[in-house]
Amino acid sequence: MNRIERIWYEGGLAYLALLPFSWLFRCVVTSRRWLYLNGWLKINHFSVPLIVVGNISVGGTGKTPFVVWLARFLRQAGYKPGVVSRGYRGKATQWPQFVTPESDPFLVGDEAVLLARRCRSPMAVAPDRAAAVTALLKNHDCDIIISDDGLQHYAMGRDIEIAMIDGPRRFGNGAMLPAGPLREPIVRLDDVDLVIVNGQASSADEFSMTVVQRYLYNLHESTQRQEASFLAGRTVHGIAGIGHPEKFFELLKQAGAEVIPHPFADHHAYTSDDLEFGDDRLVIMTEKDAVKCADFSAPHHWVMAIEMEPEPQVEESLQMLLKNIGANNDKRV
Repeated sequence: MNRIERIWYEGGLAYLALLPFSWLFRCVVTSRRWLYLNGWLKINHFSVPLIVVGNISVGGTGKTPFVVWLARFLRQAGYKPGVVSRGYRGKATQWPQFVTPESDPFLVGDEAVLLARRCRSPMAVAPDRAAAVTALLKNHDCDIIISDDGLQHYAMGRDIEIAMIDGPRRFGNGAMLPAGPLREPIVRLDDVDLVIVNGQASSADEFSMTVVQRYLYNLHESTQRQEASFLAGRTVHGIAGIGHPEKFFELLKQAGAEVIPHPFADHHAYTSDDLEFGDDRLVIMTEKDAVKCADFSAPHHWVMAIEMEPEPQVEESLQMLLKNIGANNDKRV
């Protein structure tokens, strides 16, 4: 945890010095949303329903595993979903970019490649998400779109909003950037359709999402698979370049491993040196890390894959929301 995150989640005197900047940021954010809601800034609407899965805080909240689950749910319900995202940290010089399981993560972003592999749906990325949606609809037969992140991307019209919360960290000190981790004030959650907690829900207005399956596969030879219990009693190197690395290390410990943790910055650009620690212990990484490490993998490099699912009531709520699309759009941008 870096210094600013300690202020957000553990407190400190520097919080007081940053508060005036947070108040200014809140004014900007609130004014910007008002301009979209009242027609002063352009909103792009689309010919198919669009579901935004986002958050109001900085850092990992479990959006990626929920988007994977949501794509599967929609296919089972008879839809043909497409997925859009920003392509964060992607180095492509032209946008939008279509993403396949074989795409270069350094061009389109690591999360985008992971989503393309796990969702098995057409996918496009662009900093202008509305442009990504337009490109996807022009080139693929999709009848519903999922936006990975983009809750604050108000130029992209939406029909359903789903907000993700990290269960253990929640909203930190409750302040907006830079004094706290919030992109928007907590009251923004009053306007979304579903609030999903990655962990244990704490109110009747929230739904829980939990890990339902964990397994390992070898990064060097993906046909080699093991149950999570394979780690029991082993001392392993855990690496994680995600928003909340400690959550991944905890999963390894729950599988019975003694973990030597190696946290990296979110979306870290790995090199082979990052995976070598001068011993023959297993190196276990997240799936998001794996898409960037495959080219220099070794037999002792393993990936922990997880499947997460929300509680059953989420399916019921989504079915109702999808059925009622168009009946109450007064609060949508």
